[in-house]
Parts: sequence; C-alpha cells; structure tokens
Amino acid sequence: MFNNYKELKVWQKSYQLCLLIYKITAKFPGEERYSLTAQIRGSAVSIPSNIAEGHGRRITADYIGSLYIACGSISELETRLMLSADLGYLDGTMLKDITSEINEIERMLKALIKSLENKQ
Repeated sequence: MFNNYKELKVWQKSYQLCLLIYKITAKFPGEERYSLTAQIRGSAVSIPSNIAEGHGRRITADYIGSLYIACGSISELETRLMLSADLGYLDGTMLKDITSEINEIERMLKALIKSLENKQ
C-alpha cells in the first residue's frame, strides 16, 4: 500500500478532474451558482476526498467503503454534466472529453477496490 494517498494515480487523476470541473463551472450562468454548479463541484470534490479519507483510515473495509462512495460521486458527476450539456451550459465535445476521464477514473477505482477486496 502507498504511504501517501497523493502517490495514487487514481487520486492524482481525480484531483486534476476536480480542478478542471471548477474551471468549467466558473463559466456557468450565475443563476446556477447555488444549484447545479454547487452540486457538480461537490460531486467532483467528493471523488479525491473520499479516496484520501479511506486511505487515511488504514482499515481495509473502511477504505473500500470510501472508494465505493467515490464511485457513487463519479456517477453523480457524470449525470450532472450530462444535464449541463443538455441545458446548453457545456459543449458536447467537452462533455465527451470529461466523460472519457470519468470512465478512466472509474475503471481505476474499481481495480483498486478489487485489489483491496482480494487482500481481505
């Protein structure tokens, strides 16, 4: 196991995705600041945060649980981004690129979960 969660590629990628989400949502309409924008940002922040929290607990079952929460946040994020695109706040090409990143992070999370479950 890594000594620091920041060494995990899945954390690094999800953190970079979070930064990208903040930049993109900064351009959303002001009327969405306290609704869709906040929800999207919350989902994005939840992914690397739950990876870090689980790693910090050092109990495998807790770690796995936190990783599953991160997976749930990925699904929330993707759904909210799809809605944003349908509302015209997000370009279709950008949605496709972000979805590709989301799918890669999800695969990495599931692989990490499987690895941890096999160790139990």
